[in-house]
Amino acid sequence: MPLLHISMRAGKPQAYRQAILDGLYRAMREALNVPEDDAFMTITEHEPANFRCGNAYGFARSDDALLIQITVFASRTTEQKKALYRRIADLLGESPGIRPEDVFVNVLDAPKENWSVGNGIAQFA
Repeated sequence: MPLLHISMRAGKPQAYRQAILDGLYRAMREALNVPEDDAFMTITEHEPANFRCGNAYGFARSDDALLIQITVFASRTTEQKKALYRRIADLLGESPGIRPEDVFVNVLDAPKENWSVGNGIAQFA
């Protein structure tokens, strides 16, 4: 049940944004065994004055940098997360052509009781 928020600079075409969503969904299916149709993702676009990615940690980031935050059940292993990071970078490199150094990912672990996917019910608690 991942929940993804992607932040990026405004101005990319719809096909570019769709490729990001498709790549992230595929990476989650492959690395985290996410069920089919378990896709809850948003893209927020920001004007350049409202979006900053520094070059810390030895990465020279471009204007194509993405900030990807993924909230998941607190049951994912370190190995699964590492596989996810690698797969995201690989797939977004293939399409829409984002450099690996422009892919910033943050995974947040949330207990299962913190989720309600509808009807006001804690389905996983």
